[in-house]
Amino acid sequence: YMTNSIGVACAIAFIQVINSGMMAYALTHMKFRLKGLLTAVILLGYMVPSTAVYLPSYIVLAKLNLLDSYAGMILSNCVSVFSIFLIRQAFLQVSHEIVEAGQIDGAGHSRILWTLLIPLVRSSFAVLVLITFIEQYNNYFWPMLITKNPDLQLVSAGLRSFFVEGGAYGLKWPLIMAASSFTIAPLLLLFLLTQKTIMQSVNLSAGVNKG
Repeated sequence: YMTNSIGVACAIAFIQVINSGMMAYALTHMKFRLKGLLTAVILLGYMVPSTAVYLPSYIVLAKLNLLDSYAGMILSNCVSVFSIFLIRQAFLQVSHEIVEAGQIDGAGHSRILWTLLIPLVRSSFAVLVLITFIEQYNNYFWPMLITKNPDLQLVSAGLRSFFVEGGAYGLKWPLIMAASSFTIAPLLLLFLLTQKTIMQSVNLSAGVNKG
């Protein structure tokens, strides 16, 4: 269960870093018609509760034959409006003159994004990875809804199965607490590895706001 959760969460975080970076770059440092409208539509999507899209998402996955699969769990969570908004706000703090300087030197959009902008706001991407990993690692309802195979279930479903195993319903508290401690170990390790970068992001944001 922990292997499933770590693998799925890492894949989703990696894909979100890529598509959020590209989308945020387009919304901040590219010029095209209806950009303001597109930005408003994306931000409006953040107001839609996740439970409201469970049914249509389930139908789409069923028609694509992606139910009860790792691909279904990953692809159905690979885009996040919050991630786009977070990186967009980080890119807005970067001067557009840097992008223009890269264009004058002959750099394309991809090179400007991956070699200029992302290194400057890597702390925001670290926060994005941390938030996305924790959210997907602890995800319970949606993976349980689209998967029936026990070998595909994530750690939250595994804990519940352990909790009700043999009709015990929480009578084996020492084992339950030990299992719970094991499940949070990857999250603690991830936070320890990224806490310095997160603090840099907080300090950078505070400095920008103060300025």
